[in-house]
Amino acid sequence: MRSFLSLYIANLFLVGGAGLLTTYLALYLGQHDVSTFWIGLLTTCYYLGLLLGAKVGYYLISSVGHIRSFAATTALVTACVATHGVSDNLYLWLALRLVVGAGMMCNYMVLESWLNEQASHEHRGRVFSLYMITSYLGTVVGQLALSQFPELGYAPLFLVCIAVSIGIVPIAITRRIHPKPLRPMAVGFFNYVKLVPQSLTAVMFAGIINGSFYGLAPVFASQAGFDAAGIASFMAVTIFAGLLAQWPMGVLSDRVRRSVLLRSNAVALTLIAAALFLLPLSQTQMLVVSFLFGLFAFTLYPLSSALANSRVDDEDRVGVSSALLVAFGGGAGAGSAALSQVMEYFGHPALYGAIAVLSLLMFTALTLINHRQKAERMKHSDYVVSPSDITSSPLAAAMDPRIEEATAQEQLLVVDEEQPPTGDDAPEQVRP
Repeated sequence: MRSFLSLYIANLFLVGGAGLLTTYLALYLGQHDVSTFWIGLLTTCYYLGLLLGAKVGYYLISSVGHIRSFAATTALVTACVATHGVSDNLYLWLALRLVVGAGMMCNYMVLESWLNEQASHEHRGRVFSLYMITSYLGTVVGQLALSQFPELGYAPLFLVCIAVSIGIVPIAITRRIHPKPLRPMAVGFFNYVKLVPQSLTAVMFAGIINGSFYGLAPVFASQAGFDAAGIASFMAVTIFAGLLAQWPMGVLSDRVRRSVLLRSNAVALTLIAAALFLLPLSQTQMLVVSFLFGLFAFTLYPLSSALANSRVDDEDRVGVSSALLVAFGGGAGAGSAALSQVMEYFGHPALYGAIAVLSLLMFTALTLINHRQKAERMKHSDYVVSPSDITSSPLAAAMDPRIEEATAQEQLLVVDEEQPPTGDDAPEQVRP
């Protein structure tokens, strides 16, 4: 595990900086009475940038290599963060969020393709577990760091620039051998709609719910009366709950049908979100309920991924996982803009009212789809610790539709014992 320390450190600082920036922008605009619609649109542009970055990253890495690509895109992200302090023009900020999203996805592609290729077959699970842990810890630390800047001046932007810049250092001086370049492969999204309809449906709703949380929950907490430290705690507690839930949910998913767990999560989220919407809770009670929210919201994606991978053959895993990423990113982008409008018209509690409705719709859709499918065949050990957001997905490198299937499988999939141990069930490492 020590051989990947430089990659872990880089990921920790990158994710911490990105998480701090997202929350800061939402709070800064809210403090200056900017419409919630614009705040949601910023989140939408970020997720669109993530999807765009999968294409851009492939061309960049294949042209100049991994380290140069990482240094270039990280420098670009740093410049974009600093530009937020130069101008308050919202149209410029939308463009900056798009570029930051694309740059961050390029960085994740570098890190995760590196891990995928050079992690041994025997240690791949532990390697990616530590990678996911650094992602969660980075996000939590980024939220907590914001509590030190209650005035929301330009100091948090400086801190983001520092964190992202430090992320370049361990990659720039690493002695590790570069991973092999990625080659094109044809991946079609709509080919998998009929193959794994439950998973794609659940992950689309997960994208809407989780993307809206990251982009709009700071505004909700602010308008609910939390100060800067309280908002940071509100975000950190919820995200930390997602980290804690990964392993227990993984164990449970090996014993209970995953389609049942997805519907159970949907019911739990409906009740929890309804409580945040309807009940006059104190701030302490909100923190407790939000912790429960994180337990179920941030396990939707890994459950969906595990269910999808249990229903397909090895040769379909990369394509299915890419489809899941696209569905999540599309849901996150569209959901943030839509729910920001709901908050604009009905007030900040409507965020969780809308999430309650969405969770109920998810339960209904999954129930209808499940009734049309055959009984699920149980398959053990295909749930792994996984982040809830595509920003930390180890399948970022597989999103480009031009990567050859053989190469992708060599880097990301489990191989038979007779074959060289150069891959593992990487699509199940998926996740903000």
